[in-house]
Amino acid sequence: MQVFKFGGASVKDAAAVKNVSKILKKLTTKPTIVVVSAMGKTTNQLEQLVNAYFYKSSDPELILQQVKDYHYSIVNELFPDPSHRIYNELENTFVEINWIIEEEPAFGYNHVYDQIVCLGEIISTKIISAYLNETAVVNKWMDARGVIQTDNTYREGKVNYELSEALVAQQLLPVFKTVSVVVTQGFIGGTSENFTTTLGREGSDYTAALLAYFCNAESVTIWKDVPGILNADPKWFKNTRKIEEMTYHDAIELTYYGASVIHPKTIKPLQNKNIPLYVRSFLEPDAVGTIIRESDKRLPIPSYIFKIDQILISIQPKDFSFIAEDNMSAIFSLFSKHMVHANVMQNSAINFSVCTDNDKQKVEPLIEELQQQFKVLFNTGLELLTIRNYDQKTIEKLTENKVILMEQRSRNTIQIVMRNVS
Repeated sequence: MQVFKFGGASVKDAAAVKNVSKILKKLTTKPTIVVVSAMGKTTNQLEQLVNAYFYKSSDPELILQQVKDYHYSIVNELFPDPSHRIYNELENTFVEINWIIEEEPAFGYNHVYDQIVCLGEIISTKIISAYLNETAVVNKWMDARGVIQTDNTYREGKVNYELSEALVAQQLLPVFKTVSVVVTQGFIGGTSENFTTTLGREGSDYTAALLAYFCNAESVTIWKDVPGILNADPKWFKNTRKIEEMTYHDAIELTYYGASVIHPKTIKPLQNKNIPLYVRSFLEPDAVGTIIRESDKRLPIPSYIFKIDQILISIQPKDFSFIAEDNMSAIFSLFSKHMVHANVMQNSAINFSVCTDNDKQKVEPLIEELQQQFKVLFNTGLELLTIRNYDQKTIEKLTENKVILMEQRSRNTIQIVMRNVS
């Protein structure tokens, strides 16, 4: 068995969906689980819809109509027959959003977010599954919320491994007695109360890894718009180089520091069962790509990770105490409560500094609560540069015309929090 994961860029329009069908026709010679993300930038649009609805900042109906128009433009090209059942299925799914936004919010932001944003994956997989069946890639559509079970931590559901593995054995694996392809969603799970949770932004990779782990798959392939894992994001760096092979350890390190090509939680389930992960290009499906597996090969070249829209939070005691264990315990407890992840940390006797993504829905309430116990200062609009296998010449080049606010280096890695001189 193999697991394929297709991200939003790989299914962004009708031509892309047709390309997925071609790839699967050629490569599904064995039982295959196909994990699909929301189409294109749908998740971003649905996030805007959630904000418009929850904060009454704009018209959610208008945003919903844009989401509908986008998907129907794809469906109209893939299914010229307006009586095809996919039209009715999509309308029923969009009605779910209408039902939510017609009423005042009854739950908190994170709960509402998950119930709405999850439908991007539901819609995309319904379209993909229907088109594959039309093109002789016979498959069964499955709702991932029925097998990936989590707790009630909305926007970052914690997976119940034991229960999820049992449900996969009971509900997913028997499907392969009748079809060789199952199409399901990434990013989403379900709770014991039948609410939807999401697994963290870009969590479809994690879903693919979980299903591979539960099914003892022989491999996972993530299909991207790049030829494999590059040593830097081509959006930010020129002359990037492809890494042919990478160890699980190096992959975990890079994703932890923010490399966007793979979701940070993806690697560990695969490493635990020694399942290789391939990163390949859906634009060049015959190319080799990158393989991640257990080996003694370490990263041969420097790797660069660049994150924007960072905030540096500096925390000091209000009294004359030091930043000691009791203060650190309180601080970490609040970071955990608000689901804010530290990208880099540094402390002195009386100051603790943390650089994190500036997710306002999480960071602003965190700062408000920190201020009840501590003196809190912060800088926004920052950049975080991480270099694995660094050298001084590269550091100087990449920090030119930058003001460095914080720097931390180890034997192999340097992290620099900085902003433009201007």
